Amino acid sequence: MTVIAWDGRTLAADKRATSGGGIARTVTKIERHKDCLIAITGCWDTGAEMREWFKAGADPAAFPAKARDDRSTLIVIDAAGINTWAIGPYPMRVEDPRCCWGSGRDYAEAAMHLGHDARKAVEVACHFQTDCGNGIDVLELTP
Repeated sequence: MTVIAWDGRTLAADKRATSGGGIARTVTKIERHKDCLIAITGCWDTGAEMREWFKAGADPAAFPAKARDDRSTLIVIDAAGINTWAIGPYPMRVEDPRCCWGSGRDYAEAAMHLGHDARKAVEVACHFQTDCGNGIDVLELTP
């Protein structure tokens, strides 16, 4: 499971991935690509396919068929804002200045509402949401 938080400058994510019988592994869910930050939630394989589709140019005709099963979300943040993809090749523009995703989302949203940054929000979520953890990755959006 996952918690990803964006505070308007910083993107933070936990590093826990679980599969099958609950075995937890450590992974990286966020990365920098050109002038944007990319994050994935949900099914790892589908999310990774969506991420690579975006990096290859996001041609609507080439949108991964498996992504239509609604098991992953691709999050792309750039200077213009937040775009997310779930079951189709056209993004949903999120106009909120801060946003969180994943099973730990509610804890992270509450932490940011109380004035904490994205890193601290993910720390709080990892404390309370048992399927989040294994460390935290942080990236800043640079102009």
